[in-house]
Amino acid sequence: MKKVLLVFGTRPEAIKMAPLVKEFQKYPDDFDTKVCVTGQHREMLDQVLHLFDIVPDYDLNIMKQGQDLYDVTSCVLTGMRDVLKETRPDVVLVHGDTTTSTAAALAAFYQQIPVGHVEAGLRTHNIYSPWPEEINRQLTGRIATYHFAPTLLSRENLLKENIPEDKIVVTGNTVIDALHWVVDKIKNDKDLQSSLKSELKESGYDTNRLNEKNRRLVLITGHRRENFGEGFIHMCRAIKALNEKYKQVDFVYPMHLNPNVRKPIVEVFGENMNDQQSNLFFIEPLEYLDFVYLMEKSDIVLTDSGGIQEEAPGLGKPVLVMRDTTERPEALEAGTVKLVGTDFDKIVNEVSRLLDDENYYSSMSKAVNPYGDGKACEKIVSFLK
Repeated sequence: MKKVLLVFGTRPEAIKMAPLVKEFQKYPDDFDTKVCVTGQHREMLDQVLHLFDIVPDYDLNIMKQGQDLYDVTSCVLTGMRDVLKETRPDVVLVHGDTTTSTAAALAAFYQQIPVGHVEAGLRTHNIYSPWPEEINRQLTGRIATYHFAPTLLSRENLLKENIPEDKIVVTGNTVIDALHWVVDKIKNDKDLQSSLKSELKESGYDTNRLNEKNRRLVLITGHRRENFGEGFIHMCRAIKALNEKYKQVDFVYPMHLNPNVRKPIVEVFGENMNDQQSNLFFIEPLEYLDFVYLMEKSDIVLTDSGGIQEEAPGLGKPVLVMRDTTERPEALEAGTVKLVGTDFDKIVNEVSRLLDDENYYSSMSKAVNPYGDGKACEKIVSFLK
C-alpha cells in the first residue's frame, strides 16, 4: 500500500485538492491517504473542508494576525518537519503556487520524500508577476518528482525546463472536477438552492432581483498583492463608473478580508458604500458553494483571481482579468478570458462592450474551456497507482 500525504492551506488550494482527496479515498486497498492543512487561510479553508466532508489528519493552524511571507514560510517548514517524520509518506502532493505548497515541498525534500506537484507548469516568466506566486511555482517545480500539468502548454513549459517527459502527466485542472461536483450538488437539491438564495440575501444580495426583465449581473473579486495600493484604487473607480453607467446591471463584490483590499473600497465609495447605489453590492466573502451559485447566475466575471479564469468559462461566463499577465495563456488563446489590468479605461471599455455587444459576448461565452473535462483527479490517481 502506498502512503500519500496531501498538503494544502488556502481556500483555492482546498477547492482544487478536495476532489483529489475524495478520489484517493475510493481506493483504501491501494492508498493510505492522509491530509495535512496548514491553515494559511483559516475560515475560508474550513468552509471548503466542511463542504467536501474532509477531516484533516493534521492541522498546523499557522494563521495569525499580521503574518507576512516570512511567517508563513517558516511556520509551514518547521510544522511539516514533525508531520513528515510521523507519517513517513511515499509521496507528498502539493498544489499550485502558494507559499504553503513551496514550503511543504521543501520540507519533503529535506527528508528526501518525492513530491507530486498538482497544477504544475504554469508560468508568466516574470518572478514579480504574480508575486509571490510565480517564484513559488517555479521553486516547487524544481523540487517535484511528479508533475501533473493541467494543459499541453503547461507540459511544454516543463519540458523546456528539462523535466523528464515520463514525469509529466497532462490531466486537465482539478478545479473543473470540483466545479462539476458542486454544480451537480446544487442542481439536484432544491432545498440547497433555497438555502443558498437565503444565505446570499442575508449577506446583502437578493438573487430574486435577477428575475427582473433585462437585469444582469457582473460578479467582481479582487485579492492580488501586486494590485494593492493604486491598482485597487483604479479598479474601484472603474467599478464606480460602470455602476453609474449601467443601472440595469447589478455589480456584486464579495470583499476579501485583507485590509489592503477593503481600504481602497472605502476610499473610493465611502464608509457607507452600500447606501449610495441601488445596484452596487459590497458583501462579505462567500463560501465556495454560495460563490459557485452566484457565478452560475452571473453574466460577466471581473477578477484578478487565477482559479476563476478556469472555473467561470466552465459555466460559459466571459472573464475579464484585472492583471497585466496571466499564467493561463490557454484561456487567452481560447478566447474565454481577456486581460484588462488595473487600467481604468480598459476595464470600463471591456465591461461595456460585453454588456452592449451581443456578438462579442457570445464569442467569449461560447468559447471552449481549455482546462479539461472534470476527470483530472482520476488521471492523477491512476498514474500514482
